[in-house]
Amino acid sequence: MEIRGARYCYSALVGSGLIRQLGKQVHKLLPGSTCAIISDTNVAAIFARRVKRSLESVGLKPTLVTIPAGEKSKTLQQAGIICEQMLAAGLDRQSFVIGLGGGVVGDVSGFVAAIYHRGIPHIQIPTTLLAMVDSSIGGKTGVNTADGKNLLGAVHQPSLVIDDVDVLKTLPRREFNQGFAEIIKHAIIADAKMFGMLQSWEASEALALQQLICRNIKIKAKIVGQDEHDRTGKRAILNFGHTVSHAIERAGNYRKFLHGEALSLGIVAACAVSIKRAGLAPGQRDTVIDLLQRFDLPTRLPKNFPREKIFKALKFDKKFEAGKIRFVVTPRLGAACLRSDVTLEDIHKAVDEL
Repeated sequence: MEIRGARYCYSALVGSGLIRQLGKQVHKLLPGSTCAIISDTNVAAIFARRVKRSLESVGLKPTLVTIPAGEKSKTLQQAGIICEQMLAAGLDRQSFVIGLGGGVVGDVSGFVAAIYHRGIPHIQIPTTLLAMVDSSIGGKTGVNTADGKNLLGAVHQPSLVIDDVDVLKTLPRREFNQGFAEIIKHAIIADAKMFGMLQSWEASEALALQQLICRNIKIKAKIVGQDEHDRTGKRAILNFGHTVSHAIERAGNYRKFLHGEALSLGIVAACAVSIKRAGLAPGQRDTVIDLLQRFDLPTRLPKNFPREKIFKALKFDKKFEAGKIRFVVTPRLGAACLRSDVTLEDIHKAVDEL
């Protein structure tokens, strides 16, 4: 499918066996003959060889750069190390970057592509459901700092996104399920019909999954197209649940919860705030919790989880502007809006109830 904005246009291909076609797709899209494949140690061991083989089959010269798996690799220092390796390999302004992995790899590889020689093309090959339906679309790239997630970054739209659903077969169930947190988020903010469909979701067929991925890409692409650089507040509704989820991730030192699991908890908290500030019916909040649990996603924090660390992390959230909280709420399933009357006390109360 084609993803188009005011200043960008690229394709997101969703299907089976797409990695084998990668070389041909890239060759007709980009003029450069050299590239960096940025992947992590887990993903590279499974997929890097076949990605390189596809690129080399059309005369391209890939250099594989691997980073340690996990959120701890999303740092400015790691991005610098990658750039140094690319320079040493002779990559230039005509080269391009391929991000092969989940959300962390996509964020880091996109950031590297944005800063290397002041910007070179970036191709996303997401290998998780979460990255396929969310982080690979929209051009947001970045790294973390000690104070919070994605505080350094750039908007750098990809030149191509390749969602080969075959790669999802290698995911552990927990890793696969976390992708449904972003899917459920999209349903809450923009697609009540999809929410209903997910309540009876049993699909294991590749075609049904492809259709679900495409539906979510369209939702995100439409929202991003209205506000590419997150300036007007229209794109901000995609942050539903993320204010609390990012704080939970940081409080757990990025090890306790996967991103989608933290988002699930953030969604529950955002629904609690929405009941108070947006008139969300408590019954709809309960329906959201039931759906999250259907995909084995957490809806309560462990009793011994350090909630005070969550509160400390909240103030570093980049969605706070001029000291004011920009918080996304939902008045009903299928809709969301940005509010500035939500207080820290509202958020604290919602976290206490988790």
